[in-house]
Amino acid sequence: MEFIGKIIAVLPAKGGVSNRTGNEWKAQEYVIEDSTSSQYPRRMCFEVFGADRIAQFNIQMGQELKVSFDIDANQWQDRWFNRIRAWKVEPATAAAASPMQSAPVVPPPAPTAAPDFLQGDEKDDLPF
Repeated sequence: MEFIGKIIAVLPAKGGVSNRTGNEWKAQEYVIEDSTSSQYPRRMCFEVFGADRIAQFNIQMGQELKVSFDIDANQWQDRWFNRIRAWKVEPATAAAASPMQSAPVVPPPAPTAAPDFLQGDEKDDLPF
C-alpha cells in the first residue's frame, strides 16, 4: 500500500534489546498527512524499524513523501494493535513524475457509424 503526503510530526525514537534474540533494536514513528484532501485531510502514523532504515530514509519534518507500507496486527494482553511499517520511502515529486513518463499515450477511440438496422427498419418484430 502507498500513502502520499507531508510529514507533520517526527516522534522520538524507541529502542531496546529483544528478549527473544538478545539483539538491539530501534524504531521511530512519523505522522504523515494527505496533501490532496482539502477539507478533511487523512493522517497516518507509520513506523520505520531498524537503525539502518531510519538513517537511510532520513525523514524530516515538512517533507512531501510517498510511503510504501505493510499493515500487521499484534496481540498483547488480550488486546489487538495495528502496526503500520514503512518498507520504502521516496520523495513525492519523484514518485509523481515516474508514472507520467512511463504511461503510454492511448489515442481516443474513432467514432463509429450508426448500425444499419436503425435506418429504415419499419417492421418491428418485438412483441411489446
